[in-house]
Amino acid sequence: MASNQFEQAVASVADLTKDPGNDTKLRLYALYKQATGGDADGKRPGFTNPVGRAKYDAWAKLSGTSSEQAEADYIAEVSRLS
Repeated sequence: MASNQFEQAVASVADLTKDPGNDTKLRLYALYKQATGGDADGKRPGFTNPVGRAKYDAWAKLSGTSSEQAEADYIAEVSRLS
């Protein structure tokens, strides 16, 4: 169950005027997936899908992180960007 603060942080990412860069975007993606879906599942994309592979790897690094902690980290990361 996502907190209101988390939902606001997710919505505010769309309003960013400056591109935060690929590393930050991957971190936000991974934190979002961990917060909303838990540990990474499914098969890791192959070498012909480098974007999917990078996203999967970033998410898999957060295995074991609670959804509450992932939400808190996501909120902190977004507030740093604003």
